[in-house]
Amino acid sequence: MNISTLDIVVFSSYCLLILFIGLYVSRDKKGKEKSAEDYFLAGKSLPWWAIGASLIAANISAEQFIGMSGSGFALGLAIASYEWMAAITLLIVGKYFLPIFIEKGLYTIPEFIEKRFSTELKTILAIFWISLFVFVNLTTVLYLGGLALDTVLGTGDGSILLNSIIGLALFAAAYSLWGGLAAVAWTDVVQVIVLVFGGLMMTYFALLNLGDGGSAIDGLRYVYETVPERFSMILSKGEIITPNGKDAWFDLPGLAVLIGGMWVANLYYWGFNQYIIQRTLAAKSLEEGQKGIAFAAFLKLLIPIFVVLPGIIVYVMNLDATGTLAVESLDQGFLGANGSIVNDNAAPWLIKEVIPVGLKGLILAALAAAIVSSLASMVNSTSTIFTMDIYKSIINKTADDKSLVRVGRFAGLVALIIAIIIAPQLKSLGQVFQYIQEYTGVVSPGILAVFIMGLFYKKASNNGAIYGVVASIPIAMYFKVGPNGWSSLSIFSHQVPFMNQMLITCILTMLIIYMISKIEGDKEDPKGIVITKTLFKTSPAFNISAFAVLIITAFLYAFFW
Repeated sequence: MNISTLDIVVFSSYCLLILFIGLYVSRDKKGKEKSAEDYFLAGKSLPWWAIGASLIAANISAEQFIGMSGSGFALGLAIASYEWMAAITLLIVGKYFLPIFIEKGLYTIPEFIEKRFSTELKTILAIFWISLFVFVNLTTVLYLGGLALDTVLGTGDGSILLNSIIGLALFAAAYSLWGGLAAVAWTDVVQVIVLVFGGLMMTYFALLNLGDGGSAIDGLRYVYETVPERFSMILSKGEIITPNGKDAWFDLPGLAVLIGGMWVANLYYWGFNQYIIQRTLAAKSLEEGQKGIAFAAFLKLLIPIFVVLPGIIVYVMNLDATGTLAVESLDQGFLGANGSIVNDNAAPWLIKEVIPVGLKGLILAALAAAIVSSLASMVNSTSTIFTMDIYKSIINKTADDKSLVRVGRFAGLVALIIAIIIAPQLKSLGQVFQYIQEYTGVVSPGILAVFIMGLFYKKASNNGAIYGVVASIPIAMYFKVGPNGWSSLSIFSHQVPFMNQMLITCILTMLIIYMISKIEGDKEDPKGIVITKTLFKTSPAFNISAFAVLIITAFLYAFFW
């Protein structure tokens, strides 16, 4: 790639700025050692704008910047439902979940399970989450980030993939392991600015390269007129076939996106995902946390402009003279070793081919911001769960703050090393964003069911929750392996879209919890959450923001239906 001196200066300046901020806020105050609350919850001092920015920075990683662009290339605008419905989900979390979490004074999400149910169940879920973060989230973010750098900086043949993965991991570790959540959150503020501005610039220049060389608006009009079907939000069966021949409906099954399994994915991710919710637990106050969530909801509405639209643009740029996408006419950078189309190469290819010299450094900085911010958040949350829910709860119950901080740093380092080893093995995947969703979908429905029942059903028992979450795994796995031909029975031959799988698994898990709780006596659990009239009361600022987000989201779906 032709990288100018200016590109190098811009990118290097970004890296140095992030490291400076991270290390500056990580410093110990004079005469005071960093406490567990300082390290894991930033001393509960974050203002609303830092919370909102950090939420988006933690969320928008390589799986969105690269993976969702790949899904935009394969599926079209419909994949933006993950973003636009997330805006509504955030409002629900802010109004109905966060007040309870703040009232309980939580460090971790598993800690809520201990206070509502038992230590045993907390340990089970803590192990679930640590495994998910290390073997799915961290590995995929590292792989996608490394893939992007390999494509943009190298030749795309994997020659610098491992070096890129190691470099990204070391960059994230340089400040996050030492400084904890404070370093992560405050660097996220800068990361989001770079990410949004760089992402918008990438989309802008991509649009300029379309049509007859007119404005970005002309380019957008050209994309829409060329592939209007790719701007449909609610897909019918057979409406869109991906470049590799898969019916997109199985990823986004029509109205189920609005009224079905998408809610399971989003409520789990935004409400009960440690690396997301942790920054709201670090808020100065409940009201400040809620305002931060509302700010993040507004930002989510913008995200598809630079994580989905670029994928659609790349799709249009690679159509042949007949208006179809054929392997023969496709840029060779999209072809994998087995001849299949690698959808996730869309964004890296766009950066390499379209962005003018002098701005590549900015776009690379935006890409690095997306990757590193999420890596730092995931590492911090993995270490928090291990330290507070495994080490302090089981291994060393009398550990002081100094020991907890030291163990937290070590746990984060080990998680990164494991992820570095596993990440290169993901080469065979075509849409990594979908891979994340599908495998998160194995555990998330059961966990969501436990939380929903624990929050709002006082009679939910500990045994009901344990049996429910354990049973959810074979239920979810049935849907994944059942249609794969291992049995000739018709009940095992029907392929169910994974989003529907999640909804069915969640409902069945809730029924199991309900039935076992009934059998055990149908009595209110003394640990049940007491719901009061004032618990869910929100400020006028939050209410006005929520109304605006709902109106905008409804308009977007009505326009692109």
